[in-house]
Amino acid sequence: MGRCQPLLSDAMKTISLRTLLREPLKVKRITRAGKPVQVTDNGEPLWILQPANGTDTDEAERRRAIDEILDQVLREKPSKISLSKIVLESRR
Repeated sequence: MGRCQPLLSDAMKTISLRTLLREPLKVKRITRAGKPVQVTDNGEPLWILQPANGTDTDEAERRRAIDEILDQVLREKPSKISLSKIVLESRR
């Protein structure tokens, strides 16, 4: 059996470190198109390069994750320590 790899074929292009070093413009074109690039070294994942501007899908996922975290925090019991006390303690 081979190594298990996530299904990245549609969403993410995978290239070797050697390709990144020899053909950086290729990576630039891919990321400019809004797709992330996974860089591998000897077949092992090394980095994921993502476009700086992101995509609408990335933005929607980020907003959903933030909403989940906020919902979780709002369900928790409020702290018994006042905010003013926390601020005063942090200034010491």
